[in-house]
This record gives sequence, C-alpha cells and structure tokens, in this order.
Amino acid sequence: MIKVLNCKKDNYKKKLINFLDNRRSRNTVDTSIVNKILKDIKKNKLKAVIKYEKRFSNNNKIFASKDEIKKSISKLDPKIKKAIDFAYSRIFKFHSLQKPKDIKFIDQYKNRIDYKNMPLQSVGIYVPANLPSTLLMCAIPAQISKVKKIIVSNPRINGKLNSAVMYAAKKCGVSEIITCGGAQAIGNLVYIHKVNKIVGPGSDVTSEAKRSVFGTVGIDGIAGPSEILVLADKKTNINDIGTSLVGQSEHGPESQCILVTKHNEIINKVQKNIVNNLKNLPRKKIANKSLQKHGLIILCKNDKQIIDVINEVAPEHLELNISNYKKYIKHIINAGSICIGKYTPMAVTDYNSGSQHTLPTLGSSKFASGLNVNDFYKKISYVNLSKKGVAKIGKFAIHLSDFEGLKAHSKSIKSRIRSN
Repeated sequence: MIKVLNCKKDNYKKKLINFLDNRRSRNTVDTSIVNKILKDIKKNKLKAVIKYEKRFSNNNKIFASKDEIKKSISKLDPKIKKAIDFAYSRIFKFHSLQKPKDIKFIDQYKNRIDYKNMPLQSVGIYVPANLPSTLLMCAIPAQISKVKKIIVSNPRINGKLNSAVMYAAKKCGVSEIITCGGAQAIGNLVYIHKVNKIVGPGSDVTSEAKRSVFGTVGIDGIAGPSEILVLADKKTNINDIGTSLVGQSEHGPESQCILVTKHNEIINKVQKNIVNNLKNLPRKKIANKSLQKHGLIILCKNDKQIIDVINEVAPEHLELNISNYKKYIKHIINAGSICIGKYTPMAVTDYNSGSQHTLPTLGSSKFASGLNVNDFYKKISYVNLSKKGVAKIGKFAIHLSDFEGLKAHSKSIKSRIRSN
C-alpha cells in the first residue's frame, strides 16, 4: 500500500528528492484560468466576482448580513461553541506572548533610531468551507496585533453559511464576511476590498491566485496540501503511528504522510494497522488515495540518516514519537511544528494546543515559519540625527557614496554638516 524506501542503497537521497519533487511541482492541477479571473475582477469588480461564483459554486450571494450571521450562529450546537471558546482561549494566550517589542537606539552623539511595529490596516483571511479552526488560527494573531479591519472570505455550502465559522469570526472581531471561494475570493479581497495582506490556506487554485497578486498585496505564503512525518522506534505504539498517518491523509488526496524508522520489524505492523484504521472511515477514498500516491515509509540505517532525511523532507508537521527524542531534536532544523513524545498527536495542534496550524508546506520550512503575530505588523525605522552626530558618521557615509559613484548622495550628506 505505502511505498518503502530503504536507505541502505547509495542512491536513496536522490530517490527521496525525486519522490518529494513529484508532489511539490504541482503540475497535475490546471490553474491557467486564475489570471483570467483576476484580470476580469480587477476590471469589472463585483459583476465579475458574482459571475465566477455562479459558474463554479452555483452561488450568487457574496455577502453575509449581520442578521444572517446571527441566525446561523443560533443554530450552532452548544458543544461546538464550547470547543471553539476553549480553542480561542488557548490560541489567544499563546500567541499574545509573540507580541514584538519596539526598539530604541541612541549613540554617544545623540543620534537616535526608533524601530516601531505598526499594525497592518486591513487583512483578508481565506477560510475553506468547514474549518472554524483555520479562522481562529488566522484571525486571532491579527486581532492581537490590532489590525483595524479583518475581512473573512468563507464559501457557502449549498447556499448556507457555516455556523461554526460565523461564531469563530464573531469571537475574533471580524469586520466583514464575504461568501465566495477560489480565485474570485482572492480577487474580491484584493481589487474590491483592497486589503493590505491575505492569509489562510486553500486549494491549488486559491494558492495560485495568492501567488499572482503578491506584490499588489502581501501574502503569508503559498500553502500546499497538508503533511506529516512520524519518527518511530520499536517502543512506539503501532496504533499511534497508524492513526497519525491516516489522520493526516484524510485532509485530501494530495496530503503526504511519511514514517521514518530504523526498525524494519515495525513496517508490516504499521501497514496492517493503516488498513484497519481506514475501515469505515468517512473519508476512506480520499485517505487511501493520499497514502497510495504520496505515502512513504523510510527505513534508515542510523541516526545520522534519520536527521538528514527529516531535514530534507522539511515536513509541515513532525511527530517525534520515540523514547529518546533529545538525541535528535537539536539537529532538526527544518520543520513547521514539532510534536514531542507519545502524548502529543499532531491532530491536537490542529485545534487547541495553542500553537499555530497554518504552517509552511512543500519543503518551505527550510526558509519559512508558521503564521504568527509578526505577520500582521510592518516595521518602520525613525531616524533622528543630531548636529554633531551627522558630522561624525556622515564623513564615513561620504567615503562609501563616493566609492559607489553616487556623488549626489555625497553632496546631500555634506549639505547637512554645519561648521558652526
């Protein structure tokens, strides 16, 4: 069912990279229509948004009124409300600790530099249909950062709002909710609502739309399908491994689940466990396709290989479900989120551990971080030089501007240096 890569062969690294690149290329999805949709919305605004919503989602209502939102929330199961309240509290507390501090620097000449964190004025959050957890993860950091205007785009399903998403939006102080999806949602946020930045995961089409508008607005990154890598040893509970792999695979057919181990004897047990866990699963077909297409078990010879493999995969989620994680953890530098020990299933971090679940995918944890409070600030430097200060540091600046052939720069600096 799941492919096995044995690292005893010298070319294992090349095979691993080829396996990963096949998924990361995203060549199987046709996104050619994205630019057409965005250009149309840029020119024709709401008329174009409605046209594409009707075409792709059979939806012609792209706004949610306060009354409609209120009615939707009233239908929400109290148990789900409590779960959202609980998650909100933990995510808010943890992310509040991420608040950046302003910096003040004054030198001996009384030159002063202030470096201040300025909240973005407006943010658009894309939330796939039935994921209140994603709204919490994206909106809470924006709320903590005191972003003035938070606009959520959440597609309707069969013409109806998602009551859990609406309730989460209310808790997070969302300013407005638009009800469209795909590239037309991104075009709406950029060209009609004119937000400063767009965050949140979505389909390949949504991600391509975000990529296309980057530069006109900021984006959090290009979110790919979900991923997990589980590191296990012979003491790891087999069902822990199987449920984590199957749990991640049910996200979608392009999700990726990888097991890394040194112990050959657990491989067959894990494969049998996966088959058992797939039985009667509502999303069995999706999970099965994901595991067959992108699932992988990597059998390593030693600890160095394990570390090399993990850092090469650079997984979105990493579970260190082993008896001695300490010998690995300081060497692992590429991962979006690391779950440590047998009592930390990745699935909990998707909801209410308090940590972030909007994380780098497709190997981007080699250079990127998960969404955080800093993503909703911009930084501004305030520079105030003194009379003595510009004279002292200006002469060295003149040396450099002369060297670079920028004589007007030198003249500008000299004009501020007073002799009396």
